[in-house]
Amino acid sequence: MVRPDDAIVFRKAVLGFYAREGRIFPWRNIDDPWAILVSELMLQQTQTSRVEPKFRAWMERFPDAASVAAADLATIYEAWRGLGYNSRALRLRETARICEEHYRGLPPQDERLLLELPGVGRYTARAVLAFAYGVPSAFLETNIRAALILHFFPGIEKVRDRDLEAAAQAVLDQGDPRTWYYALMDYGAWLKKHEPNPSRKAAGYTRQSKFQGSLRQARGAVLRAVSEQGPVTLGYFAAESGIEYGRLRSAAEALSVDGLVILEDEVVRFAD
Repeated sequence: MVRPDDAIVFRKAVLGFYAREGRIFPWRNIDDPWAILVSELMLQQTQTSRVEPKFRAWMERFPDAASVAAADLATIYEAWRGLGYNSRALRLRETARICEEHYRGLPPQDERLLLELPGVGRYTARAVLAFAYGVPSAFLETNIRAALILHFFPGIEKVRDRDLEAAAQAVLDQGDPRTWYYALMDYGAWLKKHEPNPSRKAAGYTRQSKFQGSLRQARGAVLRAVSEQGPVTLGYFAAESGIEYGRLRSAAEALSVDGLVILEDEVVRFAD
């Protein structure tokens, strides 16, 4: 349990750090709820250094939900390419269409409704509420976990998210959750560079699997080929790329299930 006095001291330290060393990102200097949602979907499992240039280019090309909703999937993928986890691009277009149809092109200001959007989970919903609408609620990501574990759970292994979320609620700045969470994330990111990564002590911590030789790598290869060449025959592509046919076939089938491509016999092409 975080005592009120400890929460006050912690907030003061974190906000002081942010005033001195806070990072600057394009999604932090805007008040457009749609753009903030786009940034949060891009940032899922992807480093800020990779997201920043892609976000700038994306918002120039697709400034609002309507432009995303109207784009074909090949165009969406080409703009997303380089961010990885490409099914997020499809979910973003589906979300754009829902927001256009039901919410005037903006993410809804309601956690339950946000959770109904494709690709939006508990963290993303609450982050959008805080950053776009100033609604305070407790949520966790890797840098927040690192800061909370180091300060409030010293020497404890396998810290449960329910306990971390309670700590996040206790230290939350109710009046300005947007600034508070930016500050807390930056402080946690700084800690991870100067301390053995505290977030590894979270009960839910897992290492990301190797990319080389993975199904993710094969999925990306298939999508790149379809983007650059048009419809691709798997057998020919396996011989050309040197990637095992079975892995390419599994990747194409998974992409088909996700709705990104259509697989007919041996030929893969973009959906739409």
